[in-house]
Amino acid sequence: MKLIIASHNPGKIAEFKSLFESFDLQVQSLLDFPEIPEIEETGTTFEENARLKAETIAKEMNCLALSDDSGLCVPILNNEPGVYSARYAGEEKDDEKNRLKLLEKLKGLDGDQRKAYFTTVIVLASPQKDSLVVEGNVEGIITKEPIGEGGFGYDSLFYYPADQQTFAQISAERKNQISHRGQAVEKLKEKLNDWLEG
Repeated sequence: MKLIIASHNPGKIAEFKSLFESFDLQVQSLLDFPEIPEIEETGTTFEENARLKAETIAKEMNCLALSDDSGLCVPILNNEPGVYSARYAGEEKDDEKNRLKLLEKLKGLDGDQRKAYFTTVIVLASPQKDSLVVEGNVEGIITKEPIGEGGFGYDSLFYYPADQQTFAQISAERKNQISHRGQAVEKLKEKLNDWLEG
């Protein structure tokens, strides 16, 4: 069975591919289908955006399609950047500018005021049935400057207290275990067989 990961992000695609290795699925991504136009993320919630992408592709390509919408939410900033995490600093996706804007907004704030959480909503869609929707969250603190070389997006600003490191310092393997996406995928795995057979 074919599964298309509705993403052009190589980091995200690699994470998902490794998570689906144990299933009998032919996993591809939008990088394999340059002819599919970019689907506008017009939703105001993570679930709306993920549904939009997965359900559109499942219908058009007549196969399974998986999409996730993830973001960083900072409660003291009314949960910004939220669904706008990738384009926080403007229409062009620019991780560096996004990080700088977030640090600027949190200037002068300390301790609990810098609390944040990553959230992921994954939608697995099929043309034949209702979509499977799961969510994962992980809590942390926003650092005052980037720390670490790994990861992508806001990882270098997201300090995970249990490991006393940022997500950019944690190994990819460990990140998969604890991250918002890792948690959502665990929930997805628990429900996947029933959903595929249902």
